Amino acid sequence: MKPLRILISNDDGVFAEGIRTLAVSAATRGHEVCVICPDQERSATGHGLTLHSPIRAERADELFGQGIKAWGCSGTPADCVKLGLNELLEKKPDLILSGINHGPNLGTDIFCSGTVAAALEGTLDGIPSIAISIASFHWKNFNYAGKLALNLAEKAIQQNWPKKLLLNLNIPPCSEKEMGPLVWTRLSIRQYEEQFIRRVDPRGNTYFWMAGEAVKDLQSAGEGPKEWPSDVSQIASGSPSLTPIQPDLFWRGELNDLPKLI
Repeated sequence: MKPLRILISNDDGVFAEGIRTLAVSAATRGHEVCVICPDQERSATGHGLTLHSPIRAERADELFGQGIKAWGCSGTPADCVKLGLNELLEKKPDLILSGINHGPNLGTDIFCSGTVAAALEGTLDGIPSIAISIASFHWKNFNYAGKLALNLAEKAIQQNWPKKLLLNLNIPPCSEKEMGPLVWTRLSIRQYEEQFIRRVDPRGNTYFWMAGEAVKDLQSAGEGPKEWPSDVSQIASGSPSLTPIQPDLFWRGELNDLPKLI
């Protein structure tokens, strides 16, 4: 296929190993790569936008290697993609990749994910977009994740990517040889225990630290074909998970279940 114009962002920041691996992987295939991402880690910022302070962007080409244009931005992941599409890029990209995230983005956690938000900005603008995550905070080998994401993106674009489709790719923390097959999955319903820890600072003031642990639930999943596994169970089996997402959050349950207005 002909080279693509690819915009890459993340929420782990400009110094993260995952985004550097992804950018180099794309450039090595001959694609035109531009990186616009936060200048520091901004995980779990969701789809937040910066409205009450200026957004600054500084060139960071030296972090990514020859031929890759890069900016570190003071805003959120969603800010970065908006700024790129409206100000920094000369032409609209053919593809937006967000990641490779350090840690999973599974189930309903995607609502908090800056990684998914950056990709969603592309989807809202009609650009094929993928969020890519390694389902571990400790696994540091991102090479296979980059290869799999690019293989998937190139193939999907050749097959005419559907409008308003966002792909959420999670990859288990294991070697390629140990990994099971990639399949379509449904979003899990993620729940947490002990989401806050109450502490007291040296001056006697109470503060709270968010430190919830996800409840291990391999079965709970929302909409989608019932034969598809949940994304959490797919990762637990040592296989990569690919979940189709769209920005439409409209109620899909029974209309008779809605509260009566009169």
